[in-house]
Amino acid sequence: MKNKKHIVIIGAGFAGLKLARRLNNHPDYRITLIDKNNYHQFQPLFYQLAMASLDASNISFPLRHMFKKSRNVSIRLSEVNSIDTANNLIETSGGRYSYDYLVIATGATTNYFGNKSIEEQAFPMKSTWEALQIRNSLLQHFEDAVSSKVAKTEKLLSVVIVGGGPTGVELSGALAEMKRDSLPNEYPELDFSKMKVYLLEGNSKLLGNMSEASSKKSKEYLEEMGVTVMLNTIVKDYDGERVKLQDDTEIASTLLIWAAGVKGSIPNGVDVSLLTKSNQIKTDLFNRVHTLENVFAVGDIAFVQTPEHPKGFPQLASVAIDQAINLANNFKLIAADKEMKPFEYVNKGSMATVGRNKAVVDLAKPKLSFQGFFAWLIWMTLHLFLLIGFKNKLIVFINWIYKYFTHRQSLSLLFEPLRKMRDKKE
Repeated sequence: MKNKKHIVIIGAGFAGLKLARRLNNHPDYRITLIDKNNYHQFQPLFYQLAMASLDASNISFPLRHMFKKSRNVSIRLSEVNSIDTANNLIETSGGRYSYDYLVIATGATTNYFGNKSIEEQAFPMKSTWEALQIRNSLLQHFEDAVSSKVAKTEKLLSVVIVGGGPTGVELSGALAEMKRDSLPNEYPELDFSKMKVYLLEGNSKLLGNMSEASSKKSKEYLEEMGVTVMLNTIVKDYDGERVKLQDDTEIASTLLIWAAGVKGSIPNGVDVSLLTKSNQIKTDLFNRVHTLENVFAVGDIAFVQTPEHPKGFPQLASVAIDQAINLANNFKLIAADKEMKPFEYVNKGSMATVGRNKAVVDLAKPKLSFQGFFAWLIWMTLHLFLLIGFKNKLIVFINWIYKYFTHRQSLSLLFEPLRKMRDKKE
């Protein structure tokens, strides 16, 4: 009987999960998929979870359910403590594992750029838990505003979102819709004309990786919806009540959502000389980590430099999925004693939604930008398609239809323990 090679995959995000599924029941490999959560998280819809439009179960899918009929994939719920590439070992909270091949797919985490006060006071949104914390804290702010003194109401009703990428734009638009549609009905005691939604971006345009037309239109949409968009604006400090900007002006707010940057989530044991400034792991075109023959990195954690992409490939779900597919094919080639094929990045384009009937889409081939209702339909269709599980697709679709016709949030539930556990990290 042929001895199966052991592949250990760290991380069940888009890249790690796609790789495991592509090698599911492969006769030449046994696979151990390690993640600290027992579910896959659909990150593009975190903002809807944070804004009470979807439930956590709608955008998550249990890993064991996906592999319940697998003969070669094992799921292990553990934290990775360290990697020993010299001895082909990894240490986890659940024990030690040896491997023939290691795939690092640990994704990205929030980058505070060294600002400790912002890290302590602001809300990130890189996990299901963090999105739920934002939702709970937002609803609690409204409850507090109902019974607060007039002087404090402005701070409680002001929300500052930092980062003008897709996450910041989508959060701002969703919050502006809540302010207009559902919140006045749920909190009739409050004057929501006093509620301010700020979107701060350090560069000169929103959606920096998209076309000028899409950037301008997204800003126009947001300002029509009542969002105060501030470009070329850097946050210097935050004490929990006031956001201090680089020019020393201040914005009063007790809720700051940080969507301004990401960095690689690196396990201990990775040679620091292999890391970039953004904490990504340098790999070759096969996603093989430099200097290591049997260690690979895929997805947001991987830095692949080419003449066309000197800053690496975009940190997008589509790139992570395509890299995982290419690596799975290469593992099949290795098993057949054939040469691996390099990953070739195909830019499909990018998109972002701002609100009801409002989205922006850039297509790479043909090179085309368009905005509005049709772009919004494309955005919804693609995200439904990418969700895992027919039940999740159906429930998300029903929620979207419900919100479209009623203009109401369906999941404005406040859970006290989430507020008490504010500082807990997932």
